[in-house]
Amino acid sequence: MSSIPEFRNRPPERKIELLDQVDYRLAETEEEKDEIYRLRYRAYFNEGAIEPNRERKVTDRFDDLPNSWIFGVYFDGVLSSSLRISVASPEWPDTPSMSVFPEILGPELAKGKVMIDPTRFVADPARAKRIPELPYMTLRLAYVACEYFRADIGLASVRTEHQAFYRRVFLHTISPARAYPTLTKPICLMAIDFPNMREKVFTRYPFLRSSYFERRMLFERDSHRLSPVVNLPAFPFERASAVSNEEGPATSTSAGAG
Repeated sequence: MSSIPEFRNRPPERKIELLDQVDYRLAETEEEKDEIYRLRYRAYFNEGAIEPNRERKVTDRFDDLPNSWIFGVYFDGVLSSSLRISVASPEWPDTPSMSVFPEILGPELAKGKVMIDPTRFVADPARAKRIPELPYMTLRLAYVACEYFRADIGLASVRTEHQAFYRRVFLHTISPARAYPTLTKPICLMAIDFPNMREKVFTRYPFLRSSYFERRMLFERDSHRLSPVVNLPAFPFERASAVSNEEGPATSTSAGAG
């Protein structure tokens, strides 16, 4: 469920420097969400991954679930890419990847696992050519979420041609490709054992680290909104309060109004 621009390798220092230019914004208003839905359409249509539609938007029911966060990634104030983060737990299992791979992920939830499910990874076709590091800067949100929610498993539902990119950040394929609603191209499921691979990932890619302040800015407000919906503290959102206040690269973040 991703639309990833062609990747060209650059030194890690370049990615760390780019963090000063990145603004991660949580889409909360209808206007903010519509801008991202239109970006999805441009990205998917440009790659031939969807059929044309009159609204020129791509959205689904998961966008409105309380365990989903929709982020826009802005460079120099311009929306350049987007990623949706969904959090699955035994108490709140409804996520995009769960709907497509239930026989694989269901047993993990039954064990009490917490999973981060990033989907709708898209990049503006024009901006992607100018910022080759855009995939890493966008996928970074998934690792921020894994840290904040203390995830057991990080997921990625991706097209076959994009698997090489995800292998670079230590994900491995756990299911062959299958059809996904609204997309014309099949997707496979990839995953990472986050607790066991965490230090290896962050040692190789230090720009994927985040500070506790950044994680709270991006995710905490909606975790409070979730409290009446699910049975806390069993739901993993409260587990985040136990995360140590460690420092990471400073990143410009905007959690929106409220």
